[in-house]
Amino acid sequence: MRHPALDLIRQRVSINRFDPKFELDVTTIRELISYASEAPSAYNLQNWRFIAVQSAARKHALMALAYDQEKVADAAVTFIVCGVLEPHHGVRAAMQPFHEDGHIDRDFLDEWVGEASSAYQGAPGMQRDEAIRSASLAAMNLMIAAQALGLASGPMIGFDAPGVSADFELAPTEIPVMLVAVGRAAPGNWPRKRRRPVEQVLAVV
Repeated sequence: MRHPALDLIRQRVSINRFDPKFELDVTTIRELISYASEAPSAYNLQNWRFIAVQSAARKHALMALAYDQEKVADAAVTFIVCGVLEPHHGVRAAMQPFHEDGHIDRDFLDEWVGEASSAYQGAPGMQRDEAIRSASLAAMNLMIAAQALGLASGPMIGFDAPGVSADFELAPTEIPVMLVAVGRAAPGNWPRKRRRPVEQVLAVV
């Protein structure tokens, strides 16, 4: 029997038209981010952060930075999904609970932290790649969670990244990777577009 989660993947569609009267409570917003944060990340870095833009004033400010895409303002909430640079600085804190639960000893934890530091220290390109990878995985989780909760979503890469960083006071180590609008779909959205056949995108070697 096919798992219902597989149907969610095929039901999800990127939405451009949202019902501007629909609102989301903070509890649901927190729930969405709890699922987004279940995404995998290298070394368990969890190098992501989310800004839930919900107030009318801040949504309109973000819309101006997103080249006036109306869905930013019409959606119940638009998330700024950020990837975090210099992730090795937070790896010990991220892995400490795993150590405290008895899964790894102190030596293994120290070795883990050392390997992560060796991978990212002084490697800005690697840090940026990892920030984008981690944030993107979390964003996909966010959209699937929204679908599971009966909501609609629309990811966006069209925005002024430096402007978003400045206006929303991102730290120097934070990159705004994408925006994800979430809410209730309004009439007039396109249906889901066809995907390329598996034969065109898969090589089995």
